[in-house]
Amino acid sequence: MKHKPGLLLKIVIAILLGILSSFILPIPVVRVFVTFNSIFSNFLGFIIPLIILGLVAPGIADLGKGAGRLLGITTALAYGSTLLAGFFSYFTTRWSMPLIIDKNSSFTSLETLTGTEISPFFSVDMPPLMTVTTALIFAFVLGLGIASISGSALKSSLSEFRDLVTVVIVKVIIPFLPLYIFGIFLKIAEEGQAVMIMNLFFKVIIVIFAMHILLLLFQYSLAGMITKRNPVKALITMLPAYMTALGTQSSAATIPVTLAQAKKNGVDEELADFVIPLCATIHLAGSMLKIVACAFAIMWMLDMPAGLDLFTGFIFMLGITMVAAPGVPGGAIMAAVGVLQSMLGFDQYAIGLMIALYIAMDSFGTAANVTGDGAIALIVNKIHSKGKKNKES
Repeated sequence: MKHKPGLLLKIVIAILLGILSSFILPIPVVRVFVTFNSIFSNFLGFIIPLIILGLVAPGIADLGKGAGRLLGITTALAYGSTLLAGFFSYFTTRWSMPLIIDKNSSFTSLETLTGTEISPFFSVDMPPLMTVTTALIFAFVLGLGIASISGSALKSSLSEFRDLVTVVIVKVIIPFLPLYIFGIFLKIAEEGQAVMIMNLFFKVIIVIFAMHILLLLFQYSLAGMITKRNPVKALITMLPAYMTALGTQSSAATIPVTLAQAKKNGVDEELADFVIPLCATIHLAGSMLKIVACAFAIMWMLDMPAGLDLFTGFIFMLGITMVAAPGVPGGAIMAAVGVLQSMLGFDQYAIGLMIALYIAMDSFGTAANVTGDGAIALIVNKIHSKGKKNKES
C-alpha cells in the first residue's frame, strides 16, 4: 500500500502556503481561490444537514438494538465522560484565554474576519433541503423510532444513507479541505490577519494538549479508585493504543489495538469485545474537549457572547451529534459543524478556521478518545463482575 500524506500534514502545508502565497500572488489570482471558497462554503451549508441526518439517525438506531443493562451503563459512562470533558474544557479555556490571548480591536467581528476587500468573482447559491435544527430533530425522531420498533428495512436504508454520506465526506469534503484552508489563510493573510490567527493557533494547541493529559489522568484515577487497580500502570498499558491513534487519526482503525490492551488490563474478553467498539463510536471526550476549546478561543477573538448558558446547551447537543461520527480523520468536527452554526452562530469562514484549528490537533484528540475507552472498559468490567457475583450468591 502506498503511503499518502496525512490530513494534518496537508492542512499544515495549506496554512503555510496560504500565508506565503499572499506575498506573491496578485489580487485577481487571490479572487480565484476566494471564489472557490465561496462555492465550497455554500456546498458545506447544503450538505451539513444531510451529514447530520446520515450520521446521527443510524447511530441512535444502532444504540437501541439489543438494548440492555450493559449497553445502558456503557452509554451513560461514555456520554458522561464526554460531557465532563466539555465542561472541563470550557472552564479551563474561559480562565486561560484572557491570560494568554489579547483581543484585537481590528479583529472583533465576523464581518472583519470575512472582510469585503477581496470578494469572489461569482457565487453559486445552494440552499439546504432543511435547516440544521430540523435535521437534528428529524434524526432523533428517526433514530429513536427505528430503535423502538426494530424497523429492519428503515434501518438498512439509513445505514446505506450513512455510507453515502461517509463517501461524500471521505471522497469530496476531506480531499478539498486543504484547498479550502489554503484559500482561507490566503485571504486572511492578504487582509493582514495572519499573525493574530497563527498566534491564536499556537497558544490554543498548547492549552488543549495540557488538558488532554489532565483528562486522561483523571479518567484513569477514577477507574483506579473504582476497580482498586494502579491507575498509572493501567494508563501505561494503554499507551500502544494511544500511539496507534496518533498515527491513524481514527478511533475505528485503532479498535484492534485498544481491544488487545484493554484485555491486558484485565477486562473480560467478551465484555471488551462489546465495550471497546461501542466506545469507539460514542465516547468522544478528547474530540469534545478540542471542539469546545477551539470554539471558545475563536469566539473570544471575535468578541462573541460565550457564556455558560450558551455553552451548556452546545455541549449537551454536541455530545449527541458526534455519536457515530465516521472513523475518518476530521469526522467529529464535520458532524459538529451544524451545531456550531445553529447554536454558536459560526459562519462559513469561522467554520473554516475551526476546522483548521481542530485538525491541527486531530490525532491527539483521537488518541485521548481511544485511551479513555480503556478506562470506561475497566469501570464497566467492575460493575459487570460485581453483578455476576451477586447473581451467583
